[in-house]
Amino acid sequence: MRKVGVWFIGARGSVATTATIGAAAVKAGALPAQGCVTESPDFPGGLVPIAGLLFGGHDITEVPLRKRAEQLSKAGVVPAGLPGLLDQDLDAADAEIRPGHVPGDNTQAAAAARLADDIADFRDRHRLARVVVVNVSSTEPPAAPRPEFQSLADLEERLAAGDEVLPTSSLYAYAAFRAGCGYVEFTPSTGPTLPALAELAELRAVPYAGRDGKTGETLVKSALAPMFAQRSLRVRSWSGLNLLGGGDGATLADPAARASKALSKDRAVAGILGTPVEGETHIDYVEDLGEWKTAWDHVTFEGFLGVRMSLQFTWQGCDSALAAPLVLDLARLVARAHERGRYGVLADLGFFFKDPLGADEHALAAQYSRLRAFAADLAGDAS
Repeated sequence: MRKVGVWFIGARGSVATTATIGAAAVKAGALPAQGCVTESPDFPGGLVPIAGLLFGGHDITEVPLRKRAEQLSKAGVVPAGLPGLLDQDLDAADAEIRPGHVPGDNTQAAAAARLADDIADFRDRHRLARVVVVNVSSTEPPAAPRPEFQSLADLEERLAAGDEVLPTSSLYAYAAFRAGCGYVEFTPSTGPTLPALAELAELRAVPYAGRDGKTGETLVKSALAPMFAQRSLRVRSWSGLNLLGGGDGATLADPAARASKALSKDRAVAGILGTPVEGETHIDYVEDLGEWKTAWDHVTFEGFLGVRMSLQFTWQGCDSALAAPLVLDLARLVARAHERGRYGVLADLGFFFKDPLGADEHALAAQYSRLRAFAADLAGDAS
């Protein structure tokens, strides 16, 4: 069986743990791959099977995966009793988790070298042809523009001088590219978006995709907003309120991190409708919600003769259970793209993201058509 490594940044977080449990459950035949787009009956093939994924990663916490799995089970994210059936798989993944980067512990140059070595060692020990690094760690505040390292040469000169110039997510992307691995930015963080890193990806011939996984409220927006445009109904306002618990909610309680998330969430509607729309998305942390989230949206629009109308919807879900199958999809697609010699930004994977890199399309149906065409192209060359 072909095997692909999935290296999580934030490997002991809720999304990574849920993905690891889910892949093990599918491999064992305990549960179907519900929510995995790539496992839909009519989706093009050619991808490594879910059973062929091996997991590892970086994290700054030391809570064992067994414990995290138990916590998720108590929260209702993972079926009761399932973690106990998969202890061997959880322990195997846990043994592959290495200490993450803590800013200030070392120079960024030294940190990048260590991180890249960890990833390469994982690949070499398991004789993996491909490893895909997936960032599912906490959201960072928006990074200030850094024109002084628009080129790779400038960036590496600054790193060699001992300067701290990269956001942490970009440091991980830099390490992934240096190790010759594909990368997925599943958060709204800066990650691989810096020009110097795009240059490095081209130089190392590695693919990357992102950013900010589209799992809930924005998923609904990207399906509903085209309806208004296609029916020539003028949207006057679109406001949303998100209530989040868990670690993600606690992170987004910080105004700077919250601003980064809200920015990506608000791009879809204006992008689809082609005009700015009044209203914005508000995010509040509610500790009592735990691993769950609720989003409430209020839309005002007008139709024939200027008649005013409105739409309201509520979305309630478990973000980890929504995100985990997409992470598995993305790892398999990026690995196959790398296998087929694709490199640079994979704009065809915009279906999975709120703020898709390399593409301006936000309408869900159009994004899905592009995704299928891309997957069919990859499958057509399957060997």
